[in-house]
Formats: sequence, structure tokens, C-alpha cells
Amino acid sequence: MQELGQFLPLILIFAIMYFLLIRPQQKKVKEHQAMVAGVRRGDQIVTQGGLIGKIAKVKDDNEVEVELAENVKVRVVKSTIAQVLAKTEAAKAE
Repeated sequence: MQELGQFLPLILIFAIMYFLLIRPQQKKVKEHQAMVAGVRRGDQIVTQGGLIGKIAKVKDDNEVEVELAENVKVRVVKSTIAQVLAKTEAAKAE
């Protein structure tokens, strides 16, 4: 019984760390993955490097082509997209 009492503070600290640090970080990662998966042509984005541009083409599951200025396009890995500034409207099915 006394041995359990010695481990109780350690278990309590782990539980607090889980709810204050680990769980919110996992939620943030899931939200970022959903945002990145939902980008499409015409969305205005900000990369982690601070570049602002418009998505010209979604190349594949891991890469997009971003137009930074007129006739200036760069290939960007999707996971480096930090924020979507403006979303384009989805085409309506008629």
C-alpha cells in the first residue's frame, strides 16, 4: 500500500502533463492536417517561411504549386503551409 502512495504523485504529474500539453498538441496537429488536406486551387496561403501566395495547382498528395507573383511559381510541400488566408468557393454541382 505504501508503494502505491509513492507512485501516486508521479501518476498525477503524468495525468496533468497529458491534459495540459500532450492532448492539446495532438488536437492542433489534427486541425493542421485537416486544413492542409482541404486546400485547393485559388486558396491564398502563408507558408512557414512567411511567403504569401495563391495555390496555382495541387500537384499530388504532398505538394502544391504556389504563385507568389505574376509568372513566379514555386513548388511547396503541403505540410509547410502554416495558414489559409482566403478559401475559394467550391464549385456547385448542378
